[in-house]
Amino acid sequence: MDPLAKAQIGTTGLEVTRLGLGGAPFGGLFTDVEQRAAVSSIKTAMGLGIQYLDTAPLYGTGKSEHFYSEALAGVNRDDFVLSTKVGRVLNPSDSPESDDIYVNLPPLKADFDFSRDGVLRSLEESLRRLKLDRVDILFIHDPDDFHEQAVNEAFPALAELRSQGVIKAIGVGMNFWEPLAKFAREADFDCFLLAGRYTLLDQSGLTELMPLCEEKSMSLILGGPYNSGVLASDLSDDAETTYFYRETPPEVLAKARRIKSVCDRHDVPLKAAALQFGLAHPAVAATIPGARSAAEVEDNFKMASLEVPADLWSELKHERLIPEHAPTP
Repeated sequence: MDPLAKAQIGTTGLEVTRLGLGGAPFGGLFTDVEQRAAVSSIKTAMGLGIQYLDTAPLYGTGKSEHFYSEALAGVNRDDFVLSTKVGRVLNPSDSPESDDIYVNLPPLKADFDFSRDGVLRSLEESLRRLKLDRVDILFIHDPDDFHEQAVNEAFPALAELRSQGVIKAIGVGMNFWEPLAKFAREADFDCFLLAGRYTLLDQSGLTELMPLCEEKSMSLILGGPYNSGVLASDLSDDAETTYFYRETPPEVLAKARRIKSVCDRHDVPLKAAALQFGLAHPAVAATIPGARSAAEVEDNFKMASLEVPADLWSELKHERLIPEHAPTP
């Protein structure tokens, strides 16, 4: 598979590389990432030809966006596509916000705000942190408990920014497919960022959301293709793995090991199958694995580029480890 092939976002004319770079780890997801490592990772990705970069104010309460600003300083703005998110505004705090997912946080608190003013403030502050005059894609971030406000206040604000040419594409980013399907029916979005729900371990987005996106010409961008790390692990007995940001349940670990056994029989790394599986669906424009180092960026690029034999996918279907009707490369 060619990780540098381009795919269009919805009907916008905006194109992204099939392999992108997710910015959550740069915010200190699980473990801290120093600025030097983050900047090196981003520059390595761009050096390889990866042109789609994603971040958010939530990722380390601004740290990820700051690191992107350092890496992108002096880079031609037309040489990359950048997405960030709205729905949380960062407010000063007497101490770093307590967080069991992100570590080493600055003294800021991320507060939900899906109002028009909150959207505009969030974008303005993101641009300031990024030291850029524009972003390309803007996602409403995790409006799980704020659906009505997201539709009635955040969406019109984004639609207005899109109509003015301030941003090129708008969407919603969530960890669950069901609310995204509802958003797809209710409003004119260009794309959705679906985290962890169309992977080798979880294909729950396949039956309803993905056909809906095809029908409405809305693109999907896949976050968390390794399901928070378990599919990037060697799955050894002493490996500590995570699945949806928590310790991997025994039944999920057992399924992952069955999938890895199939991959091993075909001499294909589990990570290669994990990255390439989602990209085979026609609704999917890109996948955006995160990285903590330049070496991880290079490894993701290699995994996305490897040739995976058709027999591997056939065996996964025969063993009922992935659905029979799931598109495969």
